[in-house]
Amino acid sequence: MNENLFASFITPSLMGLPIVLFIIMFPSLLFPSPTRRLTNNRLVSFQQWLIQLVLKQLMAMHNPKGRTWSLMLITLIMFIGSTNLLGLLPHSFTPTTQLSMNLGMAIPLWAGAVITGFRHKTKASLAHFLPQGTPIPLIPMLIIIETISLFIQPMALAVRLTANITAGHLLMHLIGGATLVLMSISPPTAMITFIILVLLTMLEFAVALIQAYVFTLLVSLYLHDNT
Repeated sequence: MNENLFASFITPSLMGLPIVLFIIMFPSLLFPSPTRRLTNNRLVSFQQWLIQLVLKQLMAMHNPKGRTWSLMLITLIMFIGSTNLLGLLPHSFTPTTQLSMNLGMAIPLWAGAVITGFRHKTKASLAHFLPQGTPIPLIPMLIIIETISLFIQPMALAVRLTANITAGHLLMHLIGGATLVLMSISPPTAMITFIILVLLTMLEFAVALIQAYVFTLLVSLYLHDNT
């Protein structure tokens, strides 16, 4: 119990050198690539079916210009989902608990969508800053509010992902530590906390995938508003 509660969120290093880059690249090795055989194995077939299903859901509302982002969006959801799941392994590091990394994903994608909107739908993009029928005295205030809401979108994306993943890991750490302490004090109570820990772990598996989907879906919605 003397272990630092936030020790698992510290960027790991080897011989004084940060190895977070190798951790970020590792999930890409877990996805098998389709072979040149006539039929693929079950794992590759299931992976392709799942990718097509998710991509169909994300691209259903987009026009042809927005569908050009399909490869980037499916890569994004696969990367975040696999990173979140690997972070649930014992003694592992989850890069998505770092706000800086999540901002590094959110800001370029948000900026690309907004720039696309200003480039191809200039009038419609500017119209978002001033709703139709606004009273003249409220125009300056509404423009400021809409501008702030626009620039806060990538921050909301990054903070949502960071907070959800971090909160789940902290809960698992606290309940796991409590279970170890209670084993020598009250075994029945320790069994109850262990069951809670198992249920929480199952919930965190779902949260890891749901947060990847929510992050990608919101980027897709920003893109839809600007194409």
